[in-house]
Amino acid sequence: MLLIHPPVAKPGEPPAGIARLAGELRAHGLHCRVLDASLEGLLWLLEQPSPATDTWTRRASRSRADHVATLRGMDAYRSPDRYRRAVSDLNRLLAAAGREYGAVPGLADYRQDGFSPVSSADLLRAAEEPERNPFHPWFSQRLPELLDGVRVAGLSLNYLSQAVSAFAMIGFLRTRFPGLTLVLGGGLVTSWLRRPGWRNPFGGLVDHLVDGPGELPLLRLLGAEEPLCRDVPPVYDPLPLHDYLSPGLVLPYSAAGGCYWNRCSFCPERAEGNAYRPRAVQRVLADLETLVSRHQPALLHLLDNAVSPSLLQGMAAAPPGVPWYGFARVDEQLADPGFCRTLRRSGCVMLKLGLESGDQGVLDRLHKGIDLATAARALRSLRAAGIAVYAYLLFGTPAETEEAARRTLAFVAEHREEIGFLNLAVFNMPISGDEADAYGTAPFYEGDLSLYTAFRHPRGWDRKQVRRFLDREFTRHPAVAPILRRDPPVFTSNHAPFFAGG
Repeated sequence: MLLIHPPVAKPGEPPAGIARLAGELRAHGLHCRVLDASLEGLLWLLEQPSPATDTWTRRASRSRADHVATLRGMDAYRSPDRYRRAVSDLNRLLAAAGREYGAVPGLADYRQDGFSPVSSADLLRAAEEPERNPFHPWFSQRLPELLDGVRVAGLSLNYLSQAVSAFAMIGFLRTRFPGLTLVLGGGLVTSWLRRPGWRNPFGGLVDHLVDGPGELPLLRLLGAEEPLCRDVPPVYDPLPLHDYLSPGLVLPYSAAGGCYWNRCSFCPERAEGNAYRPRAVQRVLADLETLVSRHQPALLHLLDNAVSPSLLQGMAAAPPGVPWYGFARVDEQLADPGFCRTLRRSGCVMLKLGLESGDQGVLDRLHKGIDLATAARALRSLRAAGIAVYAYLLFGTPAETEEAARRTLAFVAEHREEIGFLNLAVFNMPISGDEADAYGTAPFYEGDLSLYTAFRHPRGWDRKQVRRFLDREFTRHPAVAPILRRDPPVFTSNHAPFFAGG
């Protein structure tokens, strides 16, 4: 089998999904190959001669090799201006390389005229016309090199930015290798399959769509014995681990699927019925010990929606031996200064916290289970321990008003010294959520694959007003603006630990 991670996804670390599947398949004696087509395709596109019609593109073209080396070295992470120039110039070169195709590929995004990732008709057309994709000259040569003896090809589709190129690759494979069995899975595909009233528009193109974790469906498809080999860590060895655009290897690891809290209103995980599936803490710690010993990464990235309190305790008691970061929920454990110091000694350099709001009423109505007084103590304890905080805020939920949004601003301003980085998001209503019937009005995007619906805000706090507040008031506040300027462009939280001292 060939497992493919299609373009475009951030090329800062290897893809955990196909690494996990490869580990499971190999544990059952099944041979498989893996291809990070996003990384390889982006690096190939950067090497193509750029139609340099302006000074910026010509300058970027002369420095492309230096910029790639810059993102792979640590010096630029001590010089934000140098880092920003490297990222900006590389994005400029990618956009220039896609211009003749009407496409704008980037290090973390992909857009193309006439091809919407939320339209099945457009994705089918991308499959019918793969030569219109800017990655086609690369993958039309690369894929045949890997398909000798392969009877099944699986693509892991997790982000909208991957959809158009993934279907271009599928179209090429279907035409060039008509006997090949094609499987499509990943987080985005799971979300599609769990949309209300789903009907498969890809039946004539893709042989199997996988809903949820792919291990069991692939084992059954390949005729392997069940059950799963639960004690198998992901396999990263076949991937080009030294080619990623980070200062050293960043190794991703998922200790659980779903979310252990799973009570928040409007949460896509809850709306889609994703159950919480944790691995035993001791198994996780053993996996991390094996992976760190084998690969000597510069950083571990825990991918869980929220690292469980028991795993945080386990990491504190048995440090992995390298710096690490991940998402966590605000609770009394993180408000304990002594525990935070122990966590820092274990290698924790940054925690991502989904605060969402600085208004207690909003948090309560969203069932976040967060107490603002506890959150304030946690922020102080984490800062005192030397652990950076990457805070996530969500504006425009049905529970929020403009006055509540200003209370969020006041909370951030009060804790500006304790918040290292900020992510600001405007709320989207999940189309599959229970609340969509109460508030939803029409598809948010034009396309039958949209995962969100437009909605009527019960207090009139609509998206236009929210964006005006963010643009004119929140982001310009003297306590907030410096925090936002620290955020690494494009790579955001994936590179933030390196700026935080990790």
